Amino acid sequence: MLPHDLKAESFTAYPPDAKALILSHLDVIRQLPLAFVPSLLRQIMEYDYSFPIERSAVERELKILGSLSAAQRLDWFGGFTAISLSSDLENSDWIHSPAQFVEQESAYLWSTHQLDAFRKAATEYGHRLEKEAQPQPPAMQRLGIAIVGQGVADYHDPLFRNLRKHGTWFSQVNSNGALQTILSEVEERARTRPTAYGHWYVDGSAPMAYASGITCVSYERLGGMRTSLLKRMQAAIARPGMGPEELRTLLARMTPADLGMENASDPVLSRFQLKLFTEGSGTQIYSTIFAQWTAREVLRRAQALTLLVRYAPRQRQRAMNELLSGKRGEPELDPTGSLVDADMGAYYQWIDQQRLPGAEQSAFIAWFEGHGDAVAIGPSMPRGTESHSPIEMRELISLVST
Repeated sequence: MLPHDLKAESFTAYPPDAKALILSHLDVIRQLPLAFVPSLLRQIMEYDYSFPIERSAVERELKILGSLSAAQRLDWFGGFTAISLSSDLENSDWIHSPAQFVEQESAYLWSTHQLDAFRKAATEYGHRLEKEAQPQPPAMQRLGIAIVGQGVADYHDPLFRNLRKHGTWFSQVNSNGALQTILSEVEERARTRPTAYGHWYVDGSAPMAYASGITCVSYERLGGMRTSLLKRMQAAIARPGMGPEELRTLLARMTPADLGMENASDPVLSRFQLKLFTEGSGTQIYSTIFAQWTAREVLRRAQALTLLVRYAPRQRQRAMNELLSGKRGEPELDPTGSLVDADMGAYYQWIDQQRLPGAEQSAFIAWFEGHGDAVAIGPSMPRGTESHSPIEMRELISLVST
């Protein structure tokens, strides 16, 4: 089947909101080339489980495509139309398995030396779409906070070296009550600017008590999901013929119900949590990787207005088979090694935040928990400077947010 053959009944298996969205734009989708359509359908299939900012992006893309004239559409998609696909790809179930089609398409394009042409067409399309979409500035100044070093009593190597050149390093932040002050700031932002999935708290262990209006993802709270997933992975790996690609396909097809979350009160969040483990590498095993990857996905997908990430000590490295077995027991923790991981994770969090609209006005704080070391980055903070004067955490937040 080709896109021009699509009918309303072709999408009966799609989730309800995704199906309604497709049917309202079916005439447009029919006019697009097969080399492009499955990539679009892959996004739309997740529409019911997407964050508001993602849903808006898909709606905006379809609206833009619908506004193109025939000549403009030919210009936009000429590169995709020139791509030659095999009959196997054309006859595959790309409607219901668009992600699998995209993987097979990539392999075919590589084998037929068309990958560069496809990449060029995709890049040009992305640039045109970005120019037409005109992303909106955030509803408030974006604030990111990374708390690192939980459980580390002494550490003498310099921290936040990658971040210091972008802001001000403080060496005498009063740590008394600083943790609660940070959480209170997140709660206040959520209260004054309530936004669905706009204010996040990610914890590498068990979360602190927090007020409503905050979306929380915790490594410890998801222990049951992680254990169930690791058991499934171990069983799959033990089966004959199971290779990396087959395992990846198995993980991609999992749903929250497969891991005992069929009654989840928030299907969007539960699907997001599942993908943290099925798409992330090491998130199932190491809390620092979990926190770092979750921060990345929260910023990339939800474009959080507020993101607090608190790192916790991860377990020491062990043999991979032992880690994948999911056997319970008291793991040996590595606080110092976790601090090194978290220091880099804080840097990545700031980089990811800078990719979002309003980056030039955003604020960021990284703090060594229980100690006086912190770095603050924002439009009012001098770059590459140091302050050795005593300062309260509340004052530091106020400074970086002005």
